[in-house]
Amino acid sequence: MGVLVGKQAPDFKASAVINGDIKADYNLSQFKGKKYVLLFFYPLDFTFVCPTELHAFQEKLKQFEEKNVQVIGCSVDSHYSHLAWTNTPKKNGGIQGVTYPLVSDLNKTIARDYDVLIDGAGIALRGLFLIDKEGVVRHQVVNDLPLGRNTDEALRMVDALQFFEKHGEVCPANWTEGKQTMKPDSTGLKKYFA
Repeated sequence: MGVLVGKQAPDFKASAVINGDIKADYNLSQFKGKKYVLLFFYPLDFTFVCPTELHAFQEKLKQFEEKNVQVIGCSVDSHYSHLAWTNTPKKNGGIQGVTYPLVSDLNKTIARDYDVLIDGAGIALRGLFLIDKEGVVRHQVVNDLPLGRNTDEALRMVDALQFFEKHGEVCPANWTEGKQTMKPDSTGLKKYFA
């Protein structure tokens, strides 16, 4: 598994479904210099853990937007499959109500570029990448297929990154907004543990 943290996020241009509409040339680079991006991969439309995750991100979407974060989902399905799934009610296993972009990676190049493609299976692991405004991956986590993600943890990582960028202090284990941070030196560590 490749580690992309500290590297430029691989750009892409692909079809995407956004709030019920198909956009042909959706690309990552449009956010550079403007927004943070939370790009997450999921295995397939019309499956089981996936809709729980997509709805969970939708439920927290306003919080991400308030932090200037663009949430983007991506799978190896076609944009037609994405559109059909967004038109399927939640009670029937659909993701009706999901408004953030769902990118179609039908040729599997995006999943391959982010090193989450499962060889031989043709689907992606549950990869999540937090990309800063300069297009650099600052956080990544990859889950196996049966393990759903935690949207609150994704928000916490956004908070930690933005706090560090603004104040230059680092965020210790289990840090949440409003808790103690530290200067990144031995004096800061001693003060933190004092």
